[in-house]
Amino acid sequence: MKKLAGSLIVCFVMMQVLFCVCAYSQITAVQQGEKHSISINKPAADFFEGALLGNGAMGVVVTTRPDAVVLYFGHNNVWDIRIAEKHRKEIGTFDAVFNKVKSLPITLENLTDDNWYKQYNNLTSDNYSKPYPRPFPCGSVVLGFDRRNVQLLGHKLDISNGLCTVKLLTKDKKTVYLKLFTQMQQDKLQMALVDANGKPYPNIFNRVKLMPDPSTSQDFPAYKVDESLDAGVISVRQTLPALEPADYDKQKGDVKDKAFRLTFKANTALKKVSRLNWSGNAEQMPELEAALSVKDSFFATLTLHEGLSSAVAQNITSETSPSLLQFNKALAVSTTIWNTYWAKSSVKLDDNFLEQLWYRNLYFFNCAAKDGITCPGLFANWSYNNIGTAWHGDYHMNYNTQQPFWVTFSSNHLEKNLPYVSLIERLMPVSRNWAKTYYNLPGAYFPHSAYPVDMTMNPYPVPDWGWEISETPWAVQGLWWHYLYSGDEVFLRDRAYQPIKAAVEFLTAYMKRPDAHGGERWKDTKYHIFPTVPPELYGLRPGFQYNYDCVMDLSLTKFIFKAFIKATQVLKTTNQEQQLVANINDILANYPDYPTTRSAIYGDIFVSVPGENDKVVYNVPNALAAAFPGEDYGLHSAPAITQKLKNTYLNQQNEGGNDLVFMNLQAARIGMLDLEEFKRHVQYSLLPNGTATDMVTQTFGRYGDNADFKYMSRMGIWFENFALPAVVNECLMQSYNSTIRLFPNWPLAKDAEFKDLRAAGAFLISATLKSSTVKQVTVKSEKGNLLSIVLPWKNAWAQINKVKIKINTANIALQTKPGDVIMFYPSK
Repeated sequence: MKKLAGSLIVCFVMMQVLFCVCAYSQITAVQQGEKHSISINKPAADFFEGALLGNGAMGVVVTTRPDAVVLYFGHNNVWDIRIAEKHRKEIGTFDAVFNKVKSLPITLENLTDDNWYKQYNNLTSDNYSKPYPRPFPCGSVVLGFDRRNVQLLGHKLDISNGLCTVKLLTKDKKTVYLKLFTQMQQDKLQMALVDANGKPYPNIFNRVKLMPDPSTSQDFPAYKVDESLDAGVISVRQTLPALEPADYDKQKGDVKDKAFRLTFKANTALKKVSRLNWSGNAEQMPELEAALSVKDSFFATLTLHEGLSSAVAQNITSETSPSLLQFNKALAVSTTIWNTYWAKSSVKLDDNFLEQLWYRNLYFFNCAAKDGITCPGLFANWSYNNIGTAWHGDYHMNYNTQQPFWVTFSSNHLEKNLPYVSLIERLMPVSRNWAKTYYNLPGAYFPHSAYPVDMTMNPYPVPDWGWEISETPWAVQGLWWHYLYSGDEVFLRDRAYQPIKAAVEFLTAYMKRPDAHGGERWKDTKYHIFPTVPPELYGLRPGFQYNYDCVMDLSLTKFIFKAFIKATQVLKTTNQEQQLVANINDILANYPDYPTTRSAIYGDIFVSVPGENDKVVYNVPNALAAAFPGEDYGLHSAPAITQKLKNTYLNQQNEGGNDLVFMNLQAARIGMLDLEEFKRHVQYSLLPNGTATDMVTQTFGRYGDNADFKYMSRMGIWFENFALPAVVNECLMQSYNSTIRLFPNWPLAKDAEFKDLRAAGAFLISATLKSSTVKQVTVKSEKGNLLSIVLPWKNAWAQINKVKIKINTANIALQTKPGDVIMFYPSK
């Protein structure tokens, strides 16, 4: 019999019984996903209208013109890897810059009014001002047809298996379909032209054209063209230099150069034909363009090879001729992989829009990221020309990089968090080096911006955003969550522990500096986080006016301090970490309070930094950081705290761009999310391709009335917003403090069902809400941890495996065993 703990009062029925319960409906995530396919019933010529395909590595945008289907290729591994790392000596050290800034007059309106500081700002931002590194688009492919013979009707993307179907109408009124999908285990796009019954249809395309990306730098070696027309092959190879132009010899290259090759292969021979141009002159098809021979069918593949230049073939290699058999076999394999993905978790909601949002964004996420592939940047693996290159398309460590991976935990897709884990591991050397050489402190300081290329210094050491201390604990928070939700001690020991420890070493040393403790400035015994900068607000100010004890810094630092102490207990390293743990406990015993102020309208509220007024307009929703991501406060907090959280939510103003997921998730955490308001926010941000972009929402922050409220919508596909399902999950189930709460922000009048959402403690939770009543709750214990759950009934039954137990309290604490399945249901 299992040991029962806490407030559980039980009556054992000492026999194994089967009992009748209200069973879950058969949620089939594949079927639910198929319901939410994305269709456009007209040509979708714009990049942001096209269907998004991907396998976590290669991304493809399928656009449709009235005269062609155009495919845009990108890849998470393919970057312009050049990097500028100048001014090492001139940048100096933190102490030198800090002391210089301390000496500047506090009467300055802005620090940049001082000539030295302005020049220093320019110096430290010089490397970042270069157009590289950045994601590098892999080119595009045009499949053209004669509009006199064919009309483009539209396309449909089935998100259950990633199959895109382009619908076309022939001149004899036959409807035909071009079906496309990306293979999930290989960077290959498959295409087949079929009729309504899935049988091969005679070819309707008259030309194919491969186009290298128009943003290709003149400093790159010229792309290499290979054509084998009789074999139906056109291919282009591009070298990506490892060095900046001044240091690079295009003829000799460099051993670190990278490259990619995009190859088209049809099941029919290709040929060059002439045509009349607009001037009436005959012209021959140029290289990388060819006509398709008329044949009784059309099948084709597009394959992308990438890696070190030495590993990407200099010449085209033979490939199997595409066929319907090959297409169907590959589709079956990819469908199986998609089925496995969808089997991880599912929801069924009496709200079609929110259910659609959940499935579509988990589809996009699977297309954009996977273990073993470079962690996606701001715009993931879809790019063309300057789309996907804003801010280098890089890693911004003050929410943008972390946010998309928030969805991996509660949605039960921990494998999708591994690209982020690998990114942090990759950043460790440069982060340790920066802590040592710039700060003269132990541990690791994680940079504000980073790239997936070889770095030896901080890419953005500007003392405004570059001095945000919150980014160091924020960088490693997701590693602790991975352990917390998985219970995987091997992962904690081998992949999470050292990065977390390095962050803690830096943070404790930073807070124990003389400038951050005691003295004339503080006149107290507390350890302060100073200097720092609130995310995307104020920058560095004269006299450090808003540059200490930011709520984001305080809450995240406290989070990672407590996480590290727990990690030492789990791994039994407390003795060997005795001094570091003692430093943490000393700091926590003398920790600054979260900054607050009073609003005349809403009462006491949290603000982002001491001295801030109640009318500030945020870019990143800082004020509620103690609720999320800090997880110090929430529904478990005392009434006075929860009231202050609610006041803060009602008072805060956010200018948009960085709040679609973030702010609404915060609201759900404190039970304040208005689902209809949330839906309107998402709808405002939706693009025709089904993704949500970043949109401005108000003025009086950094935006004025002449601002283009949609300016970010053309920058690329915002990877960060694929975390939208996490907001829905938090409405259905919360477990942030290891106590599971069911439907904490979901209206009881709306039916809802979820299966295998993941909770902290390595539990999988399923529940059904129907007719305003929770019918059943099922808990699967993976690791045998203590189950703490607040049931929606005071009197209930529990079936633990096959043992039936009577309970008469809502607050349950139950010691489980690995593999236990516990079913709760109300007493009749």
